[in-house]
Amino acid sequence: MGSASRHRVASNFVSRFGVGGLHWLVDALGRGESGQVIADHFDVSRERVRQWKNAFGQVVTLYQVHPEVAALLEQPEPVEAPAAPRSGAGVYLVEDGQDG
Repeated sequence: MGSASRHRVASNFVSRFGVGGLHWLVDALGRGESGQVIADHFDVSRERVRQWKNAFGQVVTLYQVHPEVAALLEQPEPVEAPAAPRSGAGVYLVEDGQDG
């Protein structure tokens, strides 16, 4: 979907549900709320929610290593242990390739 189409869909959404509705939708999507809960809130189909979700943004999954685990990754390997592949600590972003 192109930029002009996304803008048109978003403008239509705001005309019908207001800016507050758009805030609610974006927050609900960010919380991982189910399509059915969102659909019930706006009195639309789950398919319409899926279309909005795809039009208004993209899903990005975040896996963040806890600091106490990251500290273990920074420790040197014991001499007697075979060296294991190191994967580094930090934040990993993985794009969800699904369309829904």
